[in-house]
Parts: sequence; structure tokens; C-alpha cells
Amino acid sequence: MIRIALDTNALYVTQAGTARYIRGLLKGFQQSAASDIEIFPLAWEVENFDYRQPRRALKTLYRELFWAKFNAPRRLEKNQVALLHSPAMPLIHPRCGVKEVVTLHDLALLRYPERFRPWHRHSGRRSLQKLHRANHIICISQFTANEAMALLDLPAAKITVIHNGCDFQSGEPPREAEPAFEIPSGFFLFAGSMEPGKNLSLLKEVYALADARNLVLPPLLIVGTRWVGVGHEGAPPSNWHYLGRQPDEALVYLYRRALALVFPSKYEGFGLPLVEAMALGCPVICSRVASLPEVGGGAAMYADMNAPAYLEAMTRLCRDGHGRDELIVKGRLQAAKFSWKKCAGQVLEVYRSVLSRW
Repeated sequence: MIRIALDTNALYVTQAGTARYIRGLLKGFQQSAASDIEIFPLAWEVENFDYRQPRRALKTLYRELFWAKFNAPRRLEKNQVALLHSPAMPLIHPRCGVKEVVTLHDLALLRYPERFRPWHRHSGRRSLQKLHRANHIICISQFTANEAMALLDLPAAKITVIHNGCDFQSGEPPREAEPAFEIPSGFFLFAGSMEPGKNLSLLKEVYALADARNLVLPPLLIVGTRWVGVGHEGAPPSNWHYLGRQPDEALVYLYRRALALVFPSKYEGFGLPLVEAMALGCPVICSRVASLPEVGGGAAMYADMNAPAYLEAMTRLCRDGHGRDELIVKGRLQAAKFSWKKCAGQVLEVYRSVLSRW
């Protein structure tokens, strides 16, 4: 039995896409039930979700500069780990003899450094430099793989593209629960972190343009949280409703009832909300940027990234019930291509390949 360590620290510091990726992998590993590999979760299991200083900074410093450098390598050695998989950026310093696989989600840090805090920019760049020492890199989309080759000069032979799965794509129908707030009869949905790259400001322009043209758009329900210190898009339209972070059961309820997920993000390494929405019968409106065409395929409604184009797409979807039904059918078929069991199975093959070659 070969023991593989999976760095699960992201579960204790973020509730964003990286944490969903780790939970999805763990679920997929259970479904794959590999008889030759044992997965060993490895983390400093202390939560650090709030942004109150200096407590958050002190926990971060301990996790990154002491635990990862001294405690984690000793645990790897004690548990006779053959390979370490870092599903976020490289954090742990493995000792000689332990192979390394790293998952690279995107290179927003290099493309849009202004979206990150100074500490994230500093530590992130140091982590990117460590990618060259890894035995293999998993990229969650071909777009990210192309970015890695262009911006980091990583060789194609060192990269494998493995798409993410979907939390709502399993054998059992996902559970839903009606949220504890009033839901309008017709609404658009936005889901994701509310940092500037997600481009909520464009949707504000869309609703202002609709008002100027005497058009009434359905309300926009916004699921997600804004990091402390991240810029705001200004006073929202009167029919916007900020719902904060919601449990998956409430998100399932909203996806199933929304007119569409409106996702004007400027840059995504994958774009999990697209697959989640399509899996649950929710049409998607987005732009042909970054990885989104790769994930959305022919099942999304694409709009140029400007207010008139998004307004036209949103009003057309409201009017054309038949076209919306077609998007739902295409979306379910597209989403079926992505599962955590498939993702985990491909990751296990990368482990075996790395261990057999070195």
C-alpha cells in the first residue's frame, strides 16, 4: 500500500473554490476506492477564516513559516509518505525522497496582482517559484495549462490537465432547502466571491442601462461574501439582494429556480459555478474569456463583456422560453462530463505515473 499525503490546509483557511476542490477530491477518492493507494490528509487543523488582526496574521505566519517547514515534514517521514500532493499552492517543505504533485488552479496572481493583498502577492510568488521543483503539475483546465507554459515556462511534459468535478453530480439527487428569506417568483442569480474580478460592477451597469431604456429586469440574488478590504461596486440597484454565504442545500434551491446564473467574471481557472448551475438545470450567461468556453462548451449563452451585450442576453432569455429550455438540456449534458469520481481517478493515475518514473 502506497501512502499519499494530501495537503488539506485550505479547508481551514478558505471557503472558496480551493476548499471545494479538496472536498471534491476526498469524495472522489472514496468513490474510486483504490486498493494500492492510501490517502493521508495532512494539515494544521486550526481554522483561520476571520480577518481580525493580528490574530489572522499570527496564525498564517505559524502555519506557513513554522508548521509547514518543520512539523509537516516530520509527519511525512513518520507516516512513510511516498508522495505529497499540494492541491493549492506549495506550502509544505518535503524532505528528500518524497515526490511532489501540485495542482495549479490559475495564474490570476500574475495576471491581476492588484486583486490580492500584499502578503498574498509575496507568498504567492514564492509558491509559484516552487512549481519548478515539483515532479508534476495538475492544471484544472487547458486554459490554466497554457498560462503555466506561457507565464512560468513550465514544460508541457510536466503538466496534466484534469478538470474539476461537480458537488451536485452524484448518484443521489442533491438535497435542497428553502432559504430563510423570501424568494422572488423570477430572478437572476450570481454566485461567487465578490472581489472585483468577478465583475459585479458590470451587472450594476446592466441594471442602470435597463432603467435608462425603461426596461424592467428581474431581481438579482447574490450569493457570496466580500473579503475585508475588497472594493465595493457602489450602491446597488434597488432590486439586488445580497444573501451572503449560503449552505449547499440553499444554493441548490436557488439554482433550480433561477432564470439563469449571470457570471460576468473576467478570469477563471475553471469556473465551478457554471458546472453547478448546468447540473441543476440553470442556464448560464457568461463571456468567452479564460476557461469559461472550455467549461461551458456549447451549453452556455455567451455575451461580450459590456453592459449592452449582457442586457440583450438577459432580456432574450426572459422572452424566449423555448431557447431557455434548450440551454437547460444542453447544460445537463455538458455538466455530466464533470464528476469528482472521474477527477479523482485521473489524479490517482498521475500519482502512479510519478511514482513509477522517479
